[in-house]
Amino acid sequence: MNQTKTALICGVSGQDGSYLAQLLLSKGYSVFGTSRDVQGSSFSNHVKLGIQNQVQYLSMVPEDFRSVLVALRKSNPDEIYYLAGQSSVGLSFEQPAETIQSITLGTLNILEGCRMMDKPIKLYHAGSGECFGDTQGTPASESTPFHPMSPYAVAKTSAYWLVNNYRDAYGLFACTGILFNHESSLRPERFVTQKIVRAVKRIAGGSSEKLKLGRLDIARDWGWAPEYVQAMWLMLQQEKPQDFVIATGKTITLQEFVEAAFKQANLNWKDYVVQDPALFRPTDLDIGSANCSKALKELGWKASTQGVQVVEKMYQSIL
Repeated sequence: MNQTKTALICGVSGQDGSYLAQLLLSKGYSVFGTSRDVQGSSFSNHVKLGIQNQVQYLSMVPEDFRSVLVALRKSNPDEIYYLAGQSSVGLSFEQPAETIQSITLGTLNILEGCRMMDKPIKLYHAGSGECFGDTQGTPASESTPFHPMSPYAVAKTSAYWLVNNYRDAYGLFACTGILFNHESSLRPERFVTQKIVRAVKRIAGGSSEKLKLGRLDIARDWGWAPEYVQAMWLMLQQEKPQDFVIATGKTITLQEFVEAAFKQANLNWKDYVVQDPALFRPTDLDIGSANCSKALKELGWKASTQGVQVVEKMYQSIL
């Protein structure tokens, strides 16, 4: 009697989209995935995971409502995972308009599309722990007020309120996972964690380069991405839509992250790291800290990889 569920993953080629597609395929889902330009995408992450022939790809531009509606009608999904949009905090300072448009307008179009479909669709929206800004080390929960400190965080905060609004106004099953930082070997190198791990690999292999970084005193809750997509799926299996903070509950500094990465190669980080003021951001939160007890209580989800274990896994998974 188990009918195959259909899922549409918007932004399927990124880190989270790739691991989520792998998870849903393993659960017997029919998986559609969108990219801005399917013809021009290599889907290299899917090749690495061996799933490139199992996902049905659709081109979709999130800011173009007609494009969104066409993708919804072609896939006719039971569940939508909206992970699309510019995903780098650092890049959002350089491209604020593109960041705000791709995230906020894209989310609005997906919500409108769901409202116009003639069947109930469950929508997961990828939020961000960046929305909380700097809570001065107090762990942020679902009831902590937002204080966004980057164009990326402003966009994610707007999208969060849109999801809430559509849930209340139209009774949509729409929820936000407020995810703190989560990493893996599929991260692009513009993310500082991947930049660090790959540089350490090269240095261990004989490269004479120095690793240039900005502030080392910032602290973040870093998790392991393959575990986080499980939480996304669990959120859409609930009876009613709710928002959840998804994190490990453990915060470490960037310096500890760097130290752990060099330790994997039996090297002293101090010999290779140079602080570069040009890499300091206009505003940056000092400490990102999360209270993820609701996810454990209501979803039964808990991160099993945390702190320096994330660094070790990243290092070991890069060939």
